[in-house]
Amino acid sequence: MSDSLDTRRLVRRLLLVVVAMFGFGFALVPLYDVMCQAFGINGKTAGAWSGSQQVDAARTVRVQFLATNAAGMTWQFAPQEDELVVHPGAVNQMLFVAHNPTDRAMTAQAIPSVAPSKAAAYFHKTECFCFTQQVLQPGERIEMPVRFIVDRDLPADVQHLTLGYTLFDITARQPVARNGG
Repeated sequence: MSDSLDTRRLVRRLLLVVVAMFGFGFALVPLYDVMCQAFGINGKTAGAWSGSQQVDAARTVRVQFLATNAAGMTWQFAPQEDELVVHPGAVNQMLFVAHNPTDRAMTAQAIPSVAPSKAAAYFHKTECFCFTQQVLQPGERIEMPVRFIVDRDLPADVQHLTLGYTLFDITARQPVARNGG
């Protein structure tokens, strides 16, 4: 009788563990977002922005640009300049250069992030290569523009922000456009 009772308790505890793990799986994404916001990492930017602002010529903000390849991405990928000093409200542009040194066509997707994370809501992209997938033929080199505005409402304590892109190889997940075919 005691073995039967012990077995039932064990089964209940194991079921509770399974339910708790399942619940934790659903809570993981919101927890990750909260942790990133609390520690000031991985600021997410919104999509295309179509507003307009007056330029605040009395204030400058330094915008640093980073380009990183994800594991397995063989392209050469870099900004034309490491940083710009901009006025909030002004439209700015930076070019990123990508080169496919391989002997095959490849498709890539750039994922942006802004640091510090509290600045992400004040960084508006009006045009960005990250909005679409980029297809490069073997040996092809392209310049990819990003046009952006730093919002006039950016908190005064933020004088420097970083726009980073991570480039992912998604060739295996997407059909590659071929010339003449």
